[in-house]
Amino acid sequence: MFEAPDRRRIFLLRHAEAAYVHADGTVTEDPRSVPLTELGRQQARKQAAVLASIRFDRAVCSGLRRTVETAGLILAGRGSPALETEPALEEIRGGGRAYGREGGGARLQEVANPWAAAEQPGARFLGGEKFDDFGARVTPAFDGIVTARDWTNLLLVLHGAVNRMILNHVLGLRWQKRVTIEQDNCCINIIDVDTDENGEVNRYLVRAVNLTGYNLNKSGVVLTTMEQSALRVSQALGQGGEG
Repeated sequence: MFEAPDRRRIFLLRHAEAAYVHADGTVTEDPRSVPLTELGRQQARKQAAVLASIRFDRAVCSGLRRTVETAGLILAGRGSPALETEPALEEIRGGGRAYGREGGGARLQEVANPWAAAEQPGARFLGGEKFDDFGARVTPAFDGIVTARDWTNLLLVLHGAVNRMILNHVLGLRWQKRVTIEQDNCCINIIDVDTDENGEVNRYLVRAVNLTGYNLNKSGVVLTTMEQSALRVSQALGQGGEG
């Protein structure tokens, strides 16, 4: 006789649009503290409506302002759960100024596709954190949350690169320069997990990737979020879109 598995569900979100780039093309001095834009807040409210019927048992964000604000909007009006933070799930760290006038078009091309060299040994994200070190802090933190027995529906509100690392981990993939799992602003990924009596994962079921209830058919979405940032800087610096 078939016995239903012990199956639980993860709702993995990226934070909504954040105000990294100012109108003059400069980047905030403290990317850890950037707030959401007004558009970002609208995105989060619309995604909250998509998730309104879900009863979350646990909610975790990275603790950076943009994830705290997004999670707060998703959880607005709910009596529980309390929002937790896990610093190990903070976004991958770039080196120095990720954008700027230094390096010109070549630097902006790197910003537009910072994953291009990620599969190479010792590769770093925009001259900062090594991709291998990034994975070594993200995946154990994720695994620790997944194996805990205190949730059936889990909300994770994290970051673009963090979500990619988690999805690669779940799918058994490594970073590849020719394949990127895009994560649009405030997107929803749905992952089911089957565990045994000890909480060990038997398998993952990827139900959905990069859902945006505010734009289901991705109308007008051509550039990646990193390409959008590079283009805004390029335009503000008078470089046009040539790079």
